[in-house]
Amino acid sequence: MPTSAPPPSNYPTRSEDLIGRLNSVLTPYETKLKTLRELKNQIIGNRTKKLAFLKLGAVPSVVSILSSAVAENGGGSNLEFNEPVIIQSAAVIGSFACGLDAGVKAVLDAGAFPLLFGLISHPNEKVVDASARSLKMIYQSKLAPKYDFLVEKNMDFLLSLLNSKNENVTGLGGSIITHSCHTSIEQETLSEAGVIKMLINLLRGSLIQRDASLESLGAIIKENPGVISKFMGPENGRALNVVTELMKDRYPRTRLLACMCLIHIRNASLRYLQDAGIKTKLILILFELIDDPGQVGDEAPFALSSLIAEKEDLQKIAFDSNIVDKLCNHLEKGSFQAKRLQGIFLALADLCSKLEFCRDRFLSLKIAALGAISNIVVDFTVHKSKFIHCGGVKQLVQLSKSMDSTIRVNAVWALKNLMFLVNSMCKEEILLELSPSMLISLICGNCYAGIIIKMLHSYDTLFTVCNSIFFADPETSVQEQALALVRNLVDGPMDSVEYVFAEEGLLLNAIGRQLQSASKVEVLIQGMYVLSNVASGNELHKEAVMNQLFPPAGSDMQTILIKFLQSTDSRLRTASVWALVNLTLTSPGANIRVMKLQSAGIVCQLKNMVNDPCLDVKLRAKTALGQSMMFGDSSMG
Repeated sequence: MPTSAPPPSNYPTRSEDLIGRLNSVLTPYETKLKTLRELKNQIIGNRTKKLAFLKLGAVPSVVSILSSAVAENGGGSNLEFNEPVIIQSAAVIGSFACGLDAGVKAVLDAGAFPLLFGLISHPNEKVVDASARSLKMIYQSKLAPKYDFLVEKNMDFLLSLLNSKNENVTGLGGSIITHSCHTSIEQETLSEAGVIKMLINLLRGSLIQRDASLESLGAIIKENPGVISKFMGPENGRALNVVTELMKDRYPRTRLLACMCLIHIRNASLRYLQDAGIKTKLILILFELIDDPGQVGDEAPFALSSLIAEKEDLQKIAFDSNIVDKLCNHLEKGSFQAKRLQGIFLALADLCSKLEFCRDRFLSLKIAALGAISNIVVDFTVHKSKFIHCGGVKQLVQLSKSMDSTIRVNAVWALKNLMFLVNSMCKEEILLELSPSMLISLICGNCYAGIIIKMLHSYDTLFTVCNSIFFADPETSVQEQALALVRNLVDGPMDSVEYVFAEEGLLLNAIGRQLQSASKVEVLIQGMYVLSNVASGNELHKEAVMNQLFPPAGSDMQTILIKFLQSTDSRLRTASVWALVNLTLTSPGANIRVMKLQSAGIVCQLKNMVNDPCLDVKLRAKTALGQSMMFGDSSMG
């Protein structure tokens, strides 16, 4: 059946045609107005479309139309079409700026900012409204220009915005304050100008005015006891009562912003908000807001963290309100966006930072708690030392001996994450609780206990390790996480590699035995990454890895490296080739190691892997092969 021919490559797309209509001087105003509406409808809430039109240069085109319409409008000509075009152009500009920094940059680069500000004083209320909306969108971005409150005419203009009867104009005033008020001088300047009183009056206005006022009040009073004192003073009436009442507002964002204002007051001075009832309401409302499906739910746990951080009295109230259990239940309910999870973990870390009974309760929840700890300690470096000093490692080591295999897996997982990218001091503190013999018991199953015992030559060491062997873990998932823990342990400066050589290298030998005996590919992958990290060390470290991969002559063990390099699992091939990259790096003993690799058929296997379907494997194989060939044909056989 015949098919239609594809359009030529230079044929304009619908989007290009739309931009063409906007740019053409021949396009009548009626058509441009219709085209602007079409563009606005296409990009509203559609990030992909916004980016596509940005590439086509839509923003400069729209700003050019706006500029022309404003100029003609000022001359009094063609008002029937100029003002609707101004309104639609402003709306399109706001849509490009909404939630997209690339859009904000394009709008600012095209010169829209002064045009929109100039329209705030336009006699047509609809023009003013559209311009104010667009400017608010721009001021939501960090790219928006900072407003200088210290310039008198700027302050006068801001006060005129806050005095406007148009809710979007007063909302714009609030957005400017929220975006630009950061220093104590700016806070005090706004306070002295009477801005706080104006914002308090707007708290009884529309939803837009309430939220803008609460957010800008938060910016003015944050970490400034002097300004807070004025806010709480008699000249502002019962301002605190109004904000407290808004904690119970029907709209989630209003409730969150009211809570944030109260948190700023509490954090700046302990003499305010002593009432236990208000503290409890704050904690419970913030917890409830975590359920909000939008941005409010993402921000609420951070607000909770800010409220309770370093404050034992509030942590005690949160504990009595069952917040530890409730937050852990949240983690079990399902998946969240990364930001919300981060906030929940941060709140849990702060909640458990001071009080022993909070930590005990958290850890008693086991599975949920361990999952939370695993994420906290891998993502938040600042909390790792706090967790260690709170006795968290000791608790995790105890949980790693649980009869419940799921708890053991999660406990070792948390220990692994705790070890991720920490300094030597933290590693030492962890190893005070987690001894090499304990690690051996986690790495090896019961069925390997006899093999390990044969490796031990010292009676004292045998006695030390036998207790651990009794508890040696048969769960391959535990073994995998334990090896990943050791991988993190030896990652970093060369000194880190020395940890696996403690107690006559028993830990390294246990890893080598596990690589010979394990069948689960994930265990083998982690084991090879451990050896790869060790092989990045000095000559003694590299030779120790060679001894694990190539058993001595007369041994009943065979090299496992060929099998790993030929594995159908690209992850295992990658880990194995990484080890070879580190073993073949130029160093005093590299030539001898390369000859040994050649005799074992490893170099030949590397040649076969330069066309591996996995890009990582291909690149590392080429690197290892190139390093091997640097030693000349004699070593290549």
